[in-house]
Amino acid sequence: MTSDVITVLDQAQELRSLVMQKRNEKKEETPEKYIKTARVIAVTSGKGGVGKTNFTVNLAIALSRHGKRVSIVDADFGLANIEVLCGIIPKHTLGDVLLGKKSMNEVLSDGPEGIKFISGGSGITELANINANQTDYVLQNLKFLDEVSDIVLIDTGAGISKSVVSLISASSEVIIISTPEPTSLTDAYSIIKTIKESDGINPDFKIVVNRVESTKEGEEIFEKLSLVSQKFLSLSIEKLGIIPSDNHLVKAVKSQKPLLISSPDSEAARAINDICSKLLELPITEKKSNGGFMGFLKRLTKT
Repeated sequence: MTSDVITVLDQAQELRSLVMQKRNEKKEETPEKYIKTARVIAVTSGKGGVGKTNFTVNLAIALSRHGKRVSIVDADFGLANIEVLCGIIPKHTLGDVLLGKKSMNEVLSDGPEGIKFISGGSGITELANINANQTDYVLQNLKFLDEVSDIVLIDTGAGISKSVVSLISASSEVIIISTPEPTSLTDAYSIIKTIKESDGINPDFKIVVNRVESTKEGEEIFEKLSLVSQKFLSLSIEKLGIIPSDNHLVKAVKSQKPLLISSPDSEAARAINDICSKLLELPITEKKSNGGFMGFLKRLTKT
């Protein structure tokens, strides 16, 4: 082999080494916060019967139509409202993952228009009480949602039970559904106050006023909630949207078809689409990303 050939080979080897070195340096320089993770949003309400789960399902469909991969975790324990509204009966729940019987991929059900959902059962409650031996397995299995989702919606139970507070406190963003009823408004404030005084991450609170008779009524309800939150909690909340009362929604529930599919041109459907657009326009801050679904799980399990 001539000296010229040897020189060329040596140069090629040096070039390959330099490229690999640069690749490794680039990998080390990439901050963890830039690794792709899902946006986790809890949807909750101070009292039941305000349309929380209906809103969650239809918001998921609207987000999916905007090209987002959306997964819903049904954490409204034992009620299985997500599957009822979608007319789908899942074979497995999150509890099967915790027991080691199924993988996350196996319990993730296909919903309408490309959305995914997980029937939680009592699984989410159990997450906060898993032992050290289970923790690594659970976290490694559930991180699958970060891989298949751009947005994860956590449909919590209503009220301020310990499990609901844990879910909200672990989330970076929270959408609170209220109606014009005085009890609903009072309970919405109770949620905000409880979370603000907890040891969680103080999520961004967004308000949706549902079942209003007029836009003016919805604005007044939000202003009341905003005023007391600012005055007594020194906390700013954000108006995400107002949804009018709509008989099409009642028909959608009875037919087990989400409103955006059964009556896409209804007033309520248009309002939900507007809320979806506003949600997507909001900047994703470091606080909002906050480790994605894995970050949510670690805060929930306190690991």
